[in-house]
Amino acid sequence: MEGMLWSDPENEPPKELRDTQDMLRRLGVFMALAMVLAMIVIGVR
Repeated sequence: MEGMLWSDPENEPPKELRDTQDMLRRLGVFMALAMVLAMIVIGVR
């Protein structure tokens, strides 16, 4: 934090962007779990 000045704005994205990032993160986790489940189902057959 050496290069930061007191007057620099906080590096925080707007609420809509944070909500979108959270949704995409959850979607990514869901997709990963779905892929694992699909592999198990395919492997069982």
